[in-house]
Amino acid sequence: MQWLNYFVYFTAALLIIYLMLINTYFYWFGKMKIFKAVNHQPTTTFSIIIPARNEEKNIENCIRSILKNNYPQQLFEIIVADDFSTDATPEILQRLQSTFSNIEVVSLKKLINENINSYKKKAIELSIAKSKYDWIITTDADCMVPKNWLEFFDAYIQENERVFIAAPVMFTCDNSFLNVFQCLDFISLQGITAASVYAGAHSMCNGANLAYKKSVFYEVDGFKNADHIASGDDMLLMHKIKMHFPGKTGYLFSNEMVVLTAPMPDWKSFFNQRIRWASKATSYQDKKVFWVLMLVYFTNLSLLLLFIASFFQPPLFFVWIVFILVKALLEMPFMYRVAKFFSLQRLMIWFVIMQPLHIIYTIISGWLGRFGKYKWKGRRVN
Repeated sequence: MQWLNYFVYFTAALLIIYLMLINTYFYWFGKMKIFKAVNHQPTTTFSIIIPARNEEKNIENCIRSILKNNYPQQLFEIIVADDFSTDATPEILQRLQSTFSNIEVVSLKKLINENINSYKKKAIELSIAKSKYDWIITTDADCMVPKNWLEFFDAYIQENERVFIAAPVMFTCDNSFLNVFQCLDFISLQGITAASVYAGAHSMCNGANLAYKKSVFYEVDGFKNADHIASGDDMLLMHKIKMHFPGKTGYLFSNEMVVLTAPMPDWKSFFNQRIRWASKATSYQDKKVFWVLMLVYFTNLSLLLLFIASFFQPPLFFVWIVFILVKALLEMPFMYRVAKFFSLQRLMIWFVIMQPLHIIYTIISGWLGRFGKYKWKGRRVN
């Protein structure tokens, strides 16, 4: 059928554009230089904000990893925003607060008496209002930060005139199928994030490892006009700051800055997380990010439809196989370079094998992120 030929050509065109984009990220990532903190006297003061909801298994380890940093205790404070926790999180925080003088707790339960759609943004807002230092750092309650984390932020701030700094995040990776799949997916996201921020191409970051000036947060009106969106406390804010302060966003590219977090324990949690991430796609004011996401989505959708069409036209199956192999092999150099930065090259043996599953996951999470609902931290979110 003639229309199938046209569809094959259309899919090929999308794939070519997509691979050209990946090659651009590969080029940018290769240009990045590892940042080294050398001979700096610590001067920057930090307010580290951790939104936490039902994190009794993680919150103490997270806080202690921060307290173990090679940085003067008098130059930073830790503010934990307890987001209506129903487990032992409040008791753990109370105990830690009584032990360490630079820990503060903000209880949303005492400050909010209405239903809102973005509790995390409200948690960060309320914590910033209570903070006393010049720079805000955000991380997540299930994260572990490296011992030189604050030292490297300080050195980068002293050497670069930046008001917003993104930094790397990675999952802890074992050898289970779901874990490897999540790590490979996250490697690609982190590589694109680093490359795009370095090149000044578009606004991408992860709220588990961010720093920005408190005064700048208020100058751009914080999360105003984005506080109705459940997710986006990182990228939507970054874009606002980038627009108001062009050339003032940066990426702290260092292996000693990688914040670690656990992957999702099961497929249901994994899809809920990715749907949450995808839900903010149409809210991006940075249309470059939006069009990149659309290109990725429709490339994967076309490949899936081509596979389905091969059941009716068997010769198309060989075309599909060729497209998948070309896609995987041309993505491989970029993925390997990013995986090497995170010392995860061993995972690359799974990359080609997981291509079909990655296509299906991209389509499902993208669709549900736009039109569905998801459950996160025990809350149903539209």
